[in-house]
Amino acid sequence: MTIDIACVECIINQSRRVADAIHADSKLSKALTDKVAVMSESFSFNDSPPEAAADVYEAMAVLAEKTDLYDEVKAHSTEKAKTFMPGLRKRIDNSDRPLLTAVKVAVAGNVIDLAAEVSFDLDEELTKIFETEFSHNDFAVLESALKEAKTLLYIGDNVGEHLFDYLTIETLQHLYPTLHITYMVRGNPIINDVTMKEAKEAGFEELCDLMDSGVNTPGFVYERANTQSQNLFDEADLVITKGMGNYECLSPSPRKNLAYLLKVKCNVVARSLGREVGDIICKMAT
Repeated sequence: MTIDIACVECIINQSRRVADAIHADSKLSKALTDKVAVMSESFSFNDSPPEAAADVYEAMAVLAEKTDLYDEVKAHSTEKAKTFMPGLRKRIDNSDRPLLTAVKVAVAGNVIDLAAEVSFDLDEELTKIFETEFSHNDFAVLESALKEAKTLLYIGDNVGEHLFDYLTIETLQHLYPTLHITYMVRGNPIINDVTMKEAKEAGFEELCDLMDSGVNTPGFVYERANTQSQNLFDEADLVITKGMGNYECLSPSPRKNLAYLLKVKCNVVARSLGREVGDIICKMAT
């Protein structure tokens, strides 16, 4: 999907969040916001929102003289997510429908999103996610695709959320022991998206194959990915993508057997899906 006029103001607002996250003084805060406001005037409405965001965040990183603008926030998100892991793993293990429970866990983690128009409380989401129905519900189609697949590419989203993905992949390996799974992360720090650094720290290398997509965007932009990632995206029997950024980059779907798992956190994505902000989505491109 391409940029909507509402995305422009959202990206400008993100510059204010960055200023807060890095504890910028008033001079730097103004410089960040002014820079993004100027850049927004030349956004291409042929680009996806994550493509515009990539250029903006690179410019802000230069102004702030920081490689990773959200390094402190990501570390905090990881520590908070860790506190939920024992209880969620127990819930999956005791579930009569462990796949559905694990997929709900993955979607619950998607509330950890620093670029979203609307924010949600993780503690609150985890109290209601298991009783909440998917607004777009292709879970049965996803389950059938998993039964048939020999290879799965799972494209991650945000830090903190990646630990919820870990539990989901752990469950998939238990349910489908012959399924070969690769977890894909961003090529470099962008917003609070997961990179190789956080994935390795979480132990993904011991869990499944781990791949750096090469993209500098908060979502998988095929044209910006490295050749290895493009080949895997094309050849995997099934692709699962997490979050709005991946949905924005991969909608309409460029291939069959691609699943979107996400929490709707902005009106633009809500309109694209024909749903409401706050809905949870399990949508298959077949």
